[in-house]
Amino acid sequence: MRAQTGNLLDLMGNATIEALGISLFVFLMMVVVDYVNVFTEGRLTRSMKGGKFRQYLTAGILGSTPGCLGSFLAVTMYIRGMLGFGALSACMIASSGDAAFVMLSRIPVPALILFGILLVLGTLSGWIGDLLAKKVGFEPCMTCEEQDHHLEVNQCKSWPENGVFDVWKKPILLRFAFLFLVIISLLSVFFGVLGPDHWNWIRVAIVVLLLFGMFVVFTVPDEYLIEHIWEHVAKEHLLKIFAWTLVTLVSLTLVEHFVDLQAALTGRMAWMVLAAGLVGILPDSGPHLFFVFLFADGTIPFSVLLTSSIVQDGHGMLPLLSVSVKDSLMVKAFNLLLGLAVGYFTYAMGY
Repeated sequence: MRAQTGNLLDLMGNATIEALGISLFVFLMMVVVDYVNVFTEGRLTRSMKGGKFRQYLTAGILGSTPGCLGSFLAVTMYIRGMLGFGALSACMIASSGDAAFVMLSRIPVPALILFGILLVLGTLSGWIGDLLAKKVGFEPCMTCEEQDHHLEVNQCKSWPENGVFDVWKKPILLRFAFLFLVIISLLSVFFGVLGPDHWNWIRVAIVVLLLFGMFVVFTVPDEYLIEHIWEHVAKEHLLKIFAWTLVTLVSLTLVEHFVDLQAALTGRMAWMVLAAGLVGILPDSGPHLFFVFLFADGTIPFSVLLTSSIVQDGHGMLPLLSVSVKDSLMVKAFNLLLGLAVGYFTYAMGY
């Protein structure tokens, strides 16, 4: 009993560390997107709004990137109004989360075929998503439009008019606090406390983001540091992102600890398609691996794996939960319906 309790506590601790890591990555990407948008005087936002197909393709490519970083970036752009509902759905359809790495190592050829199908399907279905959203009168949340208004009215700058040394003549305490946070985060990533436990492209990307974050904190004017990074990104989003992520991961840890998912899901193949879609609703790549391993062993057909891959998006949707539960449910509902339709069609075709 003590061993089981200790094991559960370890799992809860791992979920907390993972929540911290996810929150850090989202925070950094929010800072990067905000900085680039201000630095280019809004041209990033306007370029993303240049055309629907451009949004669908860009979002699909972001989703096809192994891991959740591309999905987190797409959510950040959606929150800022750079991507629409259809584009975000396209990203989540194309995304396989961290399960992509497992599939590439266990079933490399089917995995590459699957990723290609998801990219094409996501890009094409983005238009359908926007059309359905318009038909039902759904209006995506755009919680950050005030930031663009602030940019236009006050002409907030990302670079000091009198040079970087001017901001260090009388540095504010907030600047030191953010620098301390970045340094601690860098050390945590280097020693494997946050992020991957070994060096790969994800850890390198995190380090690059942290170094860019250090550059931003070191150089931006006090007004930008306070109004953009602190008031907007940190106070408005960071704590909510961490809270939602932690609650979700801890809940999933408890379910997976006490419920035998494999025994609960094993059944006839037609029901397995439905099960794959329903399990895909969970904001975690872990349950999806159940279908990956069954497909690798030849136990289930490709249609089941495809259904799960369409609906599930790893941790990609977690940041959006902190902003709008309604938007998160709409994306998941659309992807679930599409996943079941494509899955059953593929199953009927004999795959």
